[in-house]
Amino acid sequence: MAYIATGGSYDRDMNYIDDRAQPAADTYRLIGARACPWAHRAIITRRLLGLEQSISLGLTGPTHDWKSWTFDLYPNSIDPVLKMGQLRSAYLNRYPDYPKGITVPALVEIESQAVVTNDFRTMVKDFCTEWTHFHREGAPNLYPEELREEIDEVANRVFHTVNNGVYKAGFAGSQEAYEKAFNELFESLDWLEERLSDRRYLVGNQLTLADVFLYPTLIRFDMVYHNHFKCNRNKIAEMPNLWGYLRDLFQTPGFGDTTNFQQIKDHYFLVHTDINPTGVVPVGPNPASYYAAHDRTELPGETWGANGTAPGPNPSEESFSDDEKGAFA
Repeated sequence: MAYIATGGSYDRDMNYIDDRAQPAADTYRLIGARACPWAHRAIITRRLLGLEQSISLGLTGPTHDWKSWTFDLYPNSIDPVLKMGQLRSAYLNRYPDYPKGITVPALVEIESQAVVTNDFRTMVKDFCTEWTHFHREGAPNLYPEELREEIDEVANRVFHTVNNGVYKAGFAGSQEAYEKAFNELFESLDWLEERLSDRRYLVGNQLTLADVFLYPTLIRFDMVYHNHFKCNRNKIAEMPNLWGYLRDLFQTPGFGDTTNFQQIKDHYFLVHTDINPTGVVPVGPNPASYYAAHDRTELPGETWGANGTAPGPNPSEESFSDDEKGAFA
C-alpha cells in the first residue's frame, strides 16, 4: 500500500510503473494476492477472459512487512516460476534503486524477472482490449466500445469514493477528513443502491469492468471495512439491492472462486497493527450467507456463465490447496 498523508487526509500515491506489456503467451506472470482488492480485480479479469493459459499467476501470502509482499504460500516460500521469495526482487530487477512501495498486482516479465507494470488501472483494461487474441471462446466483453464512456464514469466515482473511499476513512488522520470520506462513501453506496434497483449490473445489461471494479470492495466491506475502517453506518447486507447484487456476483464463476475470506481478514487485521495492535482476527462473517438465493435474475441483464460459457478449472493453479484457491474451501 502506497499513500501520502496530507492535512489529515489519506491520498493514495497513484504514480505507478505505467509501461504497457506487449501481448504474448507465456511471457508474463501476474503477481497478485487474494487479500488485496486492487490485485483481486486483475485476478478476476484474467479468469473471466480465460487468460490463464497465456498469463501465469503467482500468489503472495496475505501478510507482509513494509518491504515486500512475499511468496509464503509456496514450498520454501519461493515463487516456482520467478524463483524469488520477495516480490521486491522483481521491482529491483527493473529499477535497482526503486524508492516506492512494492504493490500488487504486478505484471512481471518472466525472462528478465523484472516488473513491466504495476498500474492496476491500465493493466486490467489492457487485458480486455489488447489481449483479445488470447481470450477464450465465450469470454465476456467487459469493456465494449459503446459502453466505455459510461463504464469509465461509473468506475471513476466508485474508485474515488468507494474503492479508495474506505481507505480514506480508515486511514484518516483527523475527524474532519474521516467524516468527509465517510459521507462521500455512503452517498455513493446509496447512489449504487438506487442504481441497482432496476438493473442487474451497473452498466448496460451485461457484466462489465464497472462490476469487476466494485466487487472487491463490496466483498470486503462487511468483514473488514465496516469495523476495521470505521465505515459503520450500515453493512452491505443491510442494503437490499447491493446485497443481492453482491451475492449474484459472488455466485458467478470468476468472482467467488477467486475470493478467500481468511486471507482477506488476515491481511487487514494482522498487517495494520496501528489500527489493530492486538493482532486478533475476527471469526465472521459466515461465508454461507453469500451463497443464499437472490432475485437478481428477474432484472434486465443476461446471466453470464450459463450455457457452458463460464471458465473451467485452471490446471495451472491445481498445485494450490483448496483454501488457497478461494472461498469455496
